[in-house]
Amino acid sequence: MSGGPLAWLPRAALATAIGLSAGAAAAQVTQVRLLCEAVYEPARTVWSRAVEIDHDDRAVRAVRIDGVPVYSFAVDGNLIMTSLDNERIQVDVALQSWHSDFRGLAEGQGRCERAP
Repeated sequence: MSGGPLAWLPRAALATAIGLSAGAAAAQVTQVRLLCEAVYEPARTVWSRAVEIDHDDRAVRAVRIDGVPVYSFAVDGNLIMTSLDNERIQVDVALQSWHSDFRGLAEGQGRCERAP
């Protein structure tokens, strides 16, 4: 996908929604929130997970899972990879999907939607 890993984000629409001009939005860090419904196996339980991504025009600046800032993360194309406690997490921002595992003991997969 051209335009960087977060080209799918509607920066102009987001800037308008929060009352900034397009030029001001380029200098501002903006936030996108994804709400994910992940099914965890083997228990077949559904967990609602919230992913908050802070970014500007050049890079992802911060990631929070369920409101908790992650210590570190990596961006590979459309994929954001991180971990929280013993859970390794991958969020595909293009496919809007969630995949995680608890060190092989349990695994979660699901879909994500952009929150208003």
